[in-house]
Amino acid sequence: MEFALKIVHATAAVIREEPLIEKISKTAVKRTTLTQRELSVLKIASDGRTAKEIASALSLGVETVRSHFKKAKAKLGARNRTHAVAEALRQLLIV
Repeated sequence: MEFALKIVHATAAVIREEPLIEKISKTAVKRTTLTQRELSVLKIASDGRTAKEIASALSLGVETVRSHFKKAKAKLGARNRTHAVAEALRQLLIV
C-alpha cells in the first residue's frame, strides 16, 4: 500500500511539472542566430574589453564593432552591451 501511495505522489509531481518542462523546452529551442563576427565581438567583450580594444584585436574599425554590437543586441533582445554578452552566455552561444 505504501509503495502505491509513493507512485501516486510521484505521478502527481510529474503532472504538476509538465507545463514548466514544456516552457523550458520551447525556450531552449528558441536560439538566436548570430554571425561569426557578432559572436567574436561578444566573446572578446566578455573579457571586459572596450570597443577600441575589440576593433584592434579583430582588425576592424571601432564603428564596425559598434555596428556588430547593435545587430547582436537586437537579435538577442538585449538592452545594452552587458545584457547582450550575458544573453549570449546564457544561450551558450559563447563560452
